[in-house]
Amino acid sequence: MKRIPFLAAICLLCVSRLHGADALQLDANENLFYVLAAINAAGYDEGLNLPDNSPLRGQLREYLSKQNISSLPDLKQFYRRHMAKPGPYAGVQDLSQYISWALSITGPPDFAWKGRDVDIPPDARTLDGFTPVMIDFYQQAGLNALWSKVRPVYEKELEKYHTPILQMTNKIDAWMRVGMGGYLGRRFSVFIDLLAAPEQVQTRNYGDDAFVIVTPSETPRMYDIRHAYLHFQIDPIMIKYGMDLAQKRSLLDLVQLTPLEANYKNDFVLLANESLIKAVECRLDKDKAGVDRAMRQGYILTQYFSEQLPVFEQQQQGLRFFTEDMINAIDLKKESARISAIKFDSGQLQRKAKQVAVAGPELSPSAQTLEKAEDLYSQKGLDKSKELFLKALEQQGSNEEHAQAWYGLARISALQNQPDAAVKLFEKTLSASPDAFTKAWSLVYLARLAQAANEPDKAAKFYQDAIAVPGASEKAVEAARKESQNIHKTQEVPK
Repeated sequence: MKRIPFLAAICLLCVSRLHGADALQLDANENLFYVLAAINAAGYDEGLNLPDNSPLRGQLREYLSKQNISSLPDLKQFYRRHMAKPGPYAGVQDLSQYISWALSITGPPDFAWKGRDVDIPPDARTLDGFTPVMIDFYQQAGLNALWSKVRPVYEKELEKYHTPILQMTNKIDAWMRVGMGGYLGRRFSVFIDLLAAPEQVQTRNYGDDAFVIVTPSETPRMYDIRHAYLHFQIDPIMIKYGMDLAQKRSLLDLVQLTPLEANYKNDFVLLANESLIKAVECRLDKDKAGVDRAMRQGYILTQYFSEQLPVFEQQQQGLRFFTEDMINAIDLKKESARISAIKFDSGQLQRKAKQVAVAGPELSPSAQTLEKAEDLYSQKGLDKSKELFLKALEQQGSNEEHAQAWYGLARISALQNQPDAAVKLFEKTLSASPDAFTKAWSLVYLARLAQAANEPDKAAKFYQDAIAVPGASEKAVEAARKESQNIHKTQEVPK
């Protein structure tokens, strides 16, 4: 597709900071159009009654419904077979896997994977078998010709994002003092999609590429796009100083009862990274109350970084280098006292949401015990939690449930600074037929333990194995990718 005027504007106004037009990209994506057209024809009805839908979605659905497309029954069957389980976010999950698939393929006519099998996102991999169905539908529905006809509609929608995104990226890069080498071959792309349910922003990070997919909205979703761009700029910085942050990870003990997602409770680099981003957002927006909100939610370094950012603004270094000073200056005693005084928002929000989504047959004795064990584990009742994990191993249950019990015991050993026992227990987990979530995170933990034992090659292998687990948690894959990159960067540093 021909690049729209926004890219030319960037090149003209910001030649000094861009290294090729593709470093920053605002565009429509043909693959997304083809895939979203297919699932709309197949039964993707999420958000059809919402007012902010693009008229194009309804028009395209009506047009396709009147065509004689012989592959449509197979397409509908495939879509039904891969729908998410009923729940509050089922529609988002249905869409999410197809977005990942669309971003991971070369496009027509063969719709093949772009890279190595190990690089295929787990949620895209779950759509294995979609390729031949998509090829048939693409050809029979004449999607290439349809794309040519609707492209002007996308370009009109893109116009309202041109100036806001240009101003936003310029402002952040100037504030961070991003230099000539700030992008280092990386790319940030915003894709506008008009065939999905409105008011959604989805992000993807694949290697050096960051993608933001924006669905129809009355006004540009600039807060979400800016948040993604801050991740694009700040994530590599925090990964670079991951070993320095590891010296402060004892603060993780203070967030176990917060409403944070589990990945933030287990990974201090992720927690510190999000805390810094929230501090930057509050600084840019002059939102002092936002700092307190972030602290109550569990992003426990937001206040500290917020206090450091005015110092950063008064000196000459870029944030890329000043971050090292901020990390090294973290006073564990002072921050522990500050954090201990916080009245966190409800620490049970995540657990309640999970319970609401649970449906199906009665839990096995082992599964019931595991739920109690996990509750105690989240409340730092490690001894009682350990007793219940051991009890779950003795009770009737599936192999996956027993693997979860071994996984619980392994995490407790890791928390209690028993690395040898933790390694054996994580290995036991892997040998017990775990589900994808447990398997991937066990491999991530084994990699971290190998790193701590100064075995980078072994750690790198574990990270790659975690990335390759079909159906793995996106957060586990993201953690494995980031920490694997950190290993490679550390090994590349001249001695």
